[in-house]
Amino acid sequence: MSFPQSFLDDLRARVGLADIVGTSVKLIKRGREYSGLCPFHSEKSPSFTVNEQKGFYHCFGCGAHGDVISFVMNTRGLTFVEAVEVLANQVGMDVPKPSREAQEREKKAKTLYEVMEAACVFYERVLHMPEGREGLEYFRRRGLDDKTISEFRLGFAPDNRGALKAALKREEFDEPLMIEAGLLIEPEDQGRQTYDRFRGRVMFPILDRRGRVVAFGGRVMGDTKPKYLNSPDTPLFHKGRLLYGLPQAREASQQDAPIIVTEGYMDVIALHRAGFRGAVAPLGTAVTEEQIGELWKMTNEPILCLDGDAAGKRAAVRAAERALPILRPGKSLLFSILPEGEDPDSLMAGANGFASFRKILDSAVPLAELVWRMEVGGRATDTPERRAALEADIQKRISAIGDDAVRSQYQSMFRDRIWQLFKGDRAKGGGSRPVSGGGYQNKKFSRGGKGGRKDYFWEPAGKAVPGMSRPPMQKRRVVQDCILLVTLINHPHLHEDVGERLGIYTCADSDLDNLRRAVLKLLDGDPGLDSETIKAHLERDGLSETVLRVVGADILAHAAFARPETPLERARAGWEQVFSMAVSSLEDEEAKYAVRQLAADISEEEWERFSHRRDDLARRREKVFKLDD
Repeated sequence: MSFPQSFLDDLRARVGLADIVGTSVKLIKRGREYSGLCPFHSEKSPSFTVNEQKGFYHCFGCGAHGDVISFVMNTRGLTFVEAVEVLANQVGMDVPKPSREAQEREKKAKTLYEVMEAACVFYERVLHMPEGREGLEYFRRRGLDDKTISEFRLGFAPDNRGALKAALKREEFDEPLMIEAGLLIEPEDQGRQTYDRFRGRVMFPILDRRGRVVAFGGRVMGDTKPKYLNSPDTPLFHKGRLLYGLPQAREASQQDAPIIVTEGYMDVIALHRAGFRGAVAPLGTAVTEEQIGELWKMTNEPILCLDGDAAGKRAAVRAAERALPILRPGKSLLFSILPEGEDPDSLMAGANGFASFRKILDSAVPLAELVWRMEVGGRATDTPERRAALEADIQKRISAIGDDAVRSQYQSMFRDRIWQLFKGDRAKGGGSRPVSGGGYQNKKFSRGGKGGRKDYFWEPAGKAVPGMSRPPMQKRRVVQDCILLVTLINHPHLHEDVGERLGIYTCADSDLDNLRRAVLKLLDGDPGLDSETIKAHLERDGLSETVLRVVGADILAHAAFARPETPLERARAGWEQVFSMAVSSLEDEEAKYAVRQLAADISEEEWERFSHRRDDLARRREKVFKLDD
């Protein structure tokens, strides 16, 4: 829906930007502007400003910028239309209706919402009546208490062909409306009467992003098929667009809760009860592009929590194939795998359910790693023809990515990994065994193994994407990078001397590079932070695993000067020495790669690319060492 510009201008003029922002940010008046801590990133010193006169907010720390409508959208997880409606209601403005046709559609939708709400109330009521005792006992056996049943508005559809129809008729809803809402089935034989779609099932209301009932899912009590039955598509409901548990997950996402995609209704409820309130589930289908888009509105990297069996692998492949064309910078998927035979509901029932599931989430692999395993795992790469086929298949897979920048990054990453893979084969004398790890089994990938078949899908395929585990060529640099970071974390006063150089340096490992940026951002904002406060901030920002890896004993064993008790001057001297080696290693590593690329393709285009890379490396090295002088 679009709104007249005059209406939007009037709305912005009537709504006080500072008043709206002030409901979630403590603002201090400074001259003509207000300032406070940014609600969009963690900071200790205020960098967030509100200019009431010009009607915008801006954060000098993270770059967030917008007006009152975008602020409500970003802090409450609403769409543009929803944010406009919320603000208009606050100041008593009527939201304009663009046309008579739109008004009629809205009127019909309102009536459909009303009949769906009435049906939900009916099912809730029946659950606590004698007719619903079987359903209530089912929920009790699954460990649900009254609070959970009420929160998710669970109910029961009596095993009666006309119970709901009769109840809604008493509330003056007509049959055509019930049919359009998907509550009744109209037989093709016109001589037969309509009847209730859901009978003898426990009922799970499906809510839209604004918390309105738009559909139902019902689970049968006996052995009748189908076990689960969902509402059909209606004017209110399209099963490929919504997710079960969406309103609760949207609310949880505002507190940075992980967004977890699981399989079924009871899995979502079990995770919510255990504290994972960002859990959602698709509605009887594989995850769709529209659902992925909905997930990205809540978080940059939702976690798909899949079964470890064949069905889970198929679901992972389908999700990856649907995500690749719509990837964009910063938006991707993570994949975590449940032990075979387990689901979130059964895991939570165990003694260490929360810790076990947390560990599963922490071991999630990025989409890029999954794509690598899909193509490489279990595949022989011992001949030029097989290697060429692998490269062609990977390139075909990557070509599905629509965004140019993301596709370029995938190409660069996989080019490095392919070179490492083939280099490893050559070092082993061109052995014929298939690559270890990751790739779903089919005839195409089943050659070359001895001693039985191996599941290559969930195990790492060769060396992982940078950021998950390190290719051999980068091992030395990774240790060096860890030493640079742990020395700075343990000795924050070094920031004044080394911060600028570390700011233009890039770590070999993406996780370490994220940590580098986070540490510098903290110290840029508050140079007086001590080591323990820095670690606490980093852990709160979701970097605890990387921090533990950096400050671990195995890293400190390489550099005693990085320990917190070491005198500052000794720590500085050690840092400078390692930084010098790391920069030299960076140049050597990238120069060697450039030469390899040139040797493989001596075209004019590749020569130009090599020249640019060589010149860029020279400039970077000169800049870094100039700062060092």
